[in-house]
Amino acid sequence: MLILLPPSETKRPGGSGAPMDAAALALPQLAPERAAVVDALVTLSASPDEAVRVLKLGARQHGEIAVNAALRTAPTTPAVDRYTGVLYDALDAASLDAPARRWLGAHVLIHSAPFGPVAALDAIPAYRLGAAASLPGLPALRRVWAGPVTAALTDAAPAFVLDLRSEAYVGLGPVPAGVAGAYVRVVSPGPDGAVRALNHFNKHAKGALVRRLATDRPRIASASGLLRWAEQAGLQVRPGDAGELQLFA
Repeated sequence: MLILLPPSETKRPGGSGAPMDAAALALPQLAPERAAVVDALVTLSASPDEAVRVLKLGARQHGEIAVNAALRTAPTTPAVDRYTGVLYDALDAASLDAPARRWLGAHVLIHSAPFGPVAALDAIPAYRLGAAASLPGLPALRRVWAGPVTAALTDAAPAFVLDLRSEAYVGLGPVPAGVAGAYVRVVSPGPDGAVRALNHFNKHAKGALVRRLATDRPRIASASGLLRWAEQAGLQVRPGDAGELQLFA
């Protein structure tokens, strides 16, 4: 099973690792796109006013320009430890034992805007870039990433993909049509019994799900296998619309 996670806008600064080695990242065939986006982001950082506009930075976020300028030389940390926010706080990867972290490294890709999907334990620097950005000199990120990421996922040939990304990041690399997978929607029954999608708790539920998977480390190769594991684990996961699973929070 391969799990696709979204990144988070908020990130831990710094790190103790050497500068990013792009050749060591997961899906190395994405090297040309990674180089193009990093080059454009570093170049943009030389024009602070333009960077503020393109990245939609508030008055207290101007320090993010220097963060992007240092992408090639900045210290790194594992991707799953770089991101903060609701999903990653619920996942709390730093508190997992070594076997669980190795499982994350083998089964989880985090879909970043500048580097594309990276493995959970791939070492990356801090950065500021969202899925909707259009960098000067490049097409919209959707056009940069979508085709190459889908092709890279095809090459990876996972038996089953559990897609926990937000729809914006799905747009940066749809799961190949020929690969079995399921998109997860976090839902809750309302007072009238109707099932409704959640917003804030959506992220918490996804982080908690991945933590439980890393702790249990089940062998899952299909949606039906995930449903069986979830039932045994006491989690409410049900079939939804075609190609989707509903995770109840």
